[in-house]
Amino acid sequence: MGVLGIDPVAVQLGPLAIRWYGIIIASGILIGYLLAQRTAKKVGIKEETLIDLIIWCVVMAIICARIYYVAFEWGYYSQHLVEIPLIMNGGIAIHGGLIGAFITGFIICRMKNLSFFQMVDIVAPSIILAQAIGRWGNFMNQEAHGGPVSRSFLEDLHIPEFIINHMQIDGIYYHPTFLYESVWNIVGFILLLLIRPQLKIGETFFAYLIYYSIGRFFIEGLRTDSLMLTESLRIAQVISIVIIVVSIACIIYRRIRYNPKKFRDVKGYYHN
Repeated sequence: MGVLGIDPVAVQLGPLAIRWYGIIIASGILIGYLLAQRTAKKVGIKEETLIDLIIWCVVMAIICARIYYVAFEWGYYSQHLVEIPLIMNGGIAIHGGLIGAFITGFIICRMKNLSFFQMVDIVAPSIILAQAIGRWGNFMNQEAHGGPVSRSFLEDLHIPEFIINHMQIDGIYYHPTFLYESVWNIVGFILLLLIRPQLKIGETFFAYLIYYSIGRFFIEGLRTDSLMLTESLRIAQVISIVIIVVSIACIIYRRIRYNPKKFRDVKGYYHN
């Protein structure tokens, strides 16, 4: 624990521990939903439609994020099966969560005759904002940090003292990579809101994937807890490159094949 002794447990109710990690993740989801709901209302999409979609996507995202993490850490969890469902202790992978959420969203949109790309354009800024907030859950758990650095290095970043202190673990200071990604995502959130009206349907979603993946690729290289594909290949970096290439290809293909309308020009449900 850092020198400030920030307790990762917010509330202890007998045997039940409510951790800051869960509170922060839940707060990010709620704020993201409220933001997306405002946009959905402006374009004429019913509130219950978005609620149903987000509930299912969040549930499947959490499940798939844990499955993804456990799968790539099976050497440990095969010997500690009882710990597999204990996500409150950390150990979820955002790429697994995104895969689960987007597959679930695609299926639900098909079932309800909705435009998948319109819906993900609406929630894309919310997702990256929720990710920015969620990284502070990693801060509380003193996880998802980078390699060792000096205190003077952290002070030169001009970040608050409480962050510097909590980045000291067992007498060693570490890169606050959670903070790097949080700031990157906040900037991305602002950019997506600014450019979304000018982009064609579906392109805000792909812009989010490209932007997030660029930042994740470089920040992942600083982390010490990466899930590894091989001894030298970090899974998150490989996935990030694939996402960038596929997203660019999808933008080009959709412009040639469908030439969708701009986001700002669509009111109500979009069908193409």
